[in-house]
Amino acid sequence: MGKSLARKKGLKRLKTQKTTKAVEQRMKKSFNDKPEMTKAAKQPRKKSFDDKVANDSLLTSGHSLKELSNSVDQEEDVFREPSVFDNLLNALESGSEKLATLSRKRQREQEGRSDSEEEEIVTFGSTSLSEEEDVDTGSASESSLGDAEEDDLGEHGPADMLEQTEEDETGDEDGTSDASDSQDLENSSQTVFDEPESTSSFHRHLGHILTNEEVDELMKKKWKFTWELPAISMPMSRWAGTGEQVSMETNNDQNYGLMQKLYNHWLDIYKTSGFRDFDSSRQRFFFSLCSSYRDILHCNKKPFYLKGNEEDSSIMDAYIMHAINHVYRTRDLVIKNDAKLAKHQEGNKEEVLCGGTFLDQGFTRPKVLFILPLGSIALRVVKRLIQLTPISNKANVEHMDRFSEEFGTGDAEDDDEQKHGSSKCQNPTKPADFQILFGGNNNDHFMLGIKFTKRSIKLYSDFYSSDIIVASPLGLITKIGEAEVEKEKDVDYLSSIEVVIIDHTDVIAMQNWSHVNTLAEQLNRMPSKQHGTDMMRIRQWYLGGHARFYRQTIILGSFLNPDMNALFNRLCVNYKGKVKLVTEYKSVLPKILLEVRQVYERFHAPSIADVDEARLDYFCKKVFPKIKDSIEGGIMLFISSYFEFVRIRNFLKSQNASFCLLGEYTKQSDISRARIWFFEGKRKIMLYTERAHFYHRYKIRGVQNLIIYSLPERKEFYPEIINMLDASKNMMCNVLFSHLDLIRLERIVGTSAAKRMLSSDKNIFVFT
Repeated sequence: MGKSLARKKGLKRLKTQKTTKAVEQRMKKSFNDKPEMTKAAKQPRKKSFDDKVANDSLLTSGHSLKELSNSVDQEEDVFREPSVFDNLLNALESGSEKLATLSRKRQREQEGRSDSEEEEIVTFGSTSLSEEEDVDTGSASESSLGDAEEDDLGEHGPADMLEQTEEDETGDEDGTSDASDSQDLENSSQTVFDEPESTSSFHRHLGHILTNEEVDELMKKKWKFTWELPAISMPMSRWAGTGEQVSMETNNDQNYGLMQKLYNHWLDIYKTSGFRDFDSSRQRFFFSLCSSYRDILHCNKKPFYLKGNEEDSSIMDAYIMHAINHVYRTRDLVIKNDAKLAKHQEGNKEEVLCGGTFLDQGFTRPKVLFILPLGSIALRVVKRLIQLTPISNKANVEHMDRFSEEFGTGDAEDDDEQKHGSSKCQNPTKPADFQILFGGNNNDHFMLGIKFTKRSIKLYSDFYSSDIIVASPLGLITKIGEAEVEKEKDVDYLSSIEVVIIDHTDVIAMQNWSHVNTLAEQLNRMPSKQHGTDMMRIRQWYLGGHARFYRQTIILGSFLNPDMNALFNRLCVNYKGKVKLVTEYKSVLPKILLEVRQVYERFHAPSIADVDEARLDYFCKKVFPKIKDSIEGGIMLFISSYFEFVRIRNFLKSQNASFCLLGEYTKQSDISRARIWFFEGKRKIMLYTERAHFYHRYKIRGVQNLIIYSLPERKEFYPEIINMLDASKNMMCNVLFSHLDLIRLERIVGTSAAKRMLSSDKNIFVFT
């Protein structure tokens, strides 16, 4: 009876409350006064946080829509239509005693009532809430809200609090008293308390509020690279960037933007590895680039499987430390604000609602996203992430055995052998780089959540309670597709990602790059549901739909192609600006072991949209007639793109040509038969794709003449393909290219030679 009466009185109080002018202005500014937002961006926000939250809050109160309608009619003189903020506040009050008490306090002050007039409502409301908490959690008295907040490193919604309470009850963090928790809280956030926010790139980046003029300028997507810096240990490369120039000077006082405990731990690991000069190291400089929170394009990174383990590991260490630093700074900012709020009296807590002082969260908890192509690479990154985490924060790594079993071979010794390319399971006939890359877990469909608590790291955590998500493009695309088909599913955990790291894009390009474009467009969208977030602490630029302008995207790989360029230019719109590596290349022609006459034939392509058609037209009119009239077989056509492969296949069918296929989707039985037919001369032409070579590294026998229809993306494949002419009598190779193939061409013949070939009046060039 008391519980029912409390609900009724609580409902009446909610209807009659009035928000302060300051709060209304903030919410109006966030939800309504954003002319630069698109229609598509506004629609889901209205659905998610107006109608949806309002309905949820009313249903939580236990009243039907009919009852609510009658109540409104009866109290028409004091009730007005609730604003978006009213609905959000009502929903939060229904699940938080603190917010409910705060709202009652403010209501009494606004209506001039005394505490005694509300005493009955407060008493009944507290009793009701207490009963509901006992039903929901079963042990609210054993683990307080404050304790849960101290143990958890992320943002603290109701769902996270319940999960953390369960962890405490199961002994994950047992043996900790309230006094020790308070001491740990003070120690863990000491760095943030002592450090002025103005000196931290983290606080400067996320604390900046974009103006409408700045947003309009970012929407134009016009970037001017105004400065350059030499790249450490890369004499033919330089960094180019927009905005203010990045400084190469060292400053030990600020630890390069790292928290003190992270800096000390990283420095210890660096020195233990046998290195000395950390200040001028490659990883230190690249970390400085990352900590500037600019978008980064580094597509000349020598991968670990091509004898570039030192360089690859240095870059990996830098971006992992940046990710850990971002997670811990996010956590410490939340703890800092929690501590401030705990010291405030009830009457002063209205700052949370109208002051804007405690805006430190996004719509959901995950803040960092790693996109990696293979399970073996994910194993490598996650293991290193655990190693680079300070010892005091990884006393317990949950589900490590499961992770090693699913992402590795289950044997630590075998994993180490694969790292050095000496695994017993590898085929000795394959090149060394192939053995290292594909010697481990080749799964390209995975997704893993990683949650940081005060003293542990939890693998396989729920995505909404994770701080970092590690996923393959295919794994993420599958989740996005499921959310589009099944209404009860969603991918709102991508709505508040602030750092995206896409590593080994050279491997992803051999999978399906369109997946990366799709998931990049999915990032930082307005969530479709409320996921237990404290709406009063969401940053204003999240509410305004500007999160994508704050997201940092780091793209890393061993080569650059137009698709990566387009992603960097079109979908990376960080207001801090961009940094990219500009490289001049040496020729790979000296790696060809045979004396092959290579004839480069240039064709004209009016635009990027017409280049495929122009290439096919040139082949049909200039190249194929020579093949058709020749009685000699053993002609291999090397094709980079699968779409070009289909075009050529269809053309050869129309000409009744004698040919066989060896593509990435060709069945193994058909591949074996095609290789035999081609070697024995039963088929005159073989079509061979770059992706088939990437995944299988076949040595095609019987090649007499080679036609490179389109240059390979991977420069190391060019000498491999040319060297297949070892049994040829003619030692002849024809290569087709246009001025739009500059990126690929310069990686093979060298930058200076490529520029001369494109600017020359001649169309035929010969290399021997």
